[in-house]
Amino acid sequence: MRDSLLLWDIDGTLVYMDRAGERSLLIAIRELYGRDLGDHLPVDLRGRTDTSILRDLLVFLDVPVTPGEEARFRAAYLDLLPTTLPMVKPHIKPGIPEALDAVHAHPEIHQALLTGNLREGARLKLFYLGLWKYFEFGAFADDSAIRDELGPFALARAEEKLGIEFPPERVYIIGDTPHDIACGKAIGAKTIAVATGAFSVEELAALNPTHTFTDLSDTQALLRVIL
Repeated sequence: MRDSLLLWDIDGTLVYMDRAGERSLLIAIRELYGRDLGDHLPVDLRGRTDTSILRDLLVFLDVPVTPGEEARFRAAYLDLLPTTLPMVKPHIKPGIPEALDAVHAHPEIHQALLTGNLREGARLKLFYLGLWKYFEFGAFADDSAIRDELGPFALARAEEKLGIEFPPERVYIIGDTPHDIACGKAIGAKTIAVATGAFSVEELAALNPTHTFTDLSDTQALLRVIL
């Protein structure tokens, strides 16, 4: 067997964060811009990059989208995330610890992140739930606001960190939204859709991922797909 690379999404795939990120953004908006948006943000968060979400929110708030303002908003969000995490009830999705352990133990399967989270946001979330230790590198919203552009960043870092140039047929992008499937197809990778987020098995399967799972509680089934 040749080496394979798994690229994991975070929210809805590895973990459920109980809207910790959304709560942090709502507080940041109140503190920075004096606007109370209630309990929910006025933009779709599912499968999108934090960078694109922040920009859409600035437009909604009628705040000029400048590099400096983006940096200020981003810093406020990341500063608030450690305070919102203990206020909610995040949890790890079914089968994820077992899957991560199994992949970690396999000498020819490597794993990293491909996520719409900012890198520091990803670290804070996964460290809080004890999963950050599994991931040496990844691609994040810091790299691009466009999700479909993240794949090449992940592959370049894999080659840099592991010394392996992974062909598309040995790369698996695992996620719970249509954006994850599209992101995988953008680089010719295989896609594993998992219905542990906001989209059903039927909705995800209709987009023709390589494989579809209800959840990842069957570790051996996941390994069979890869091996």
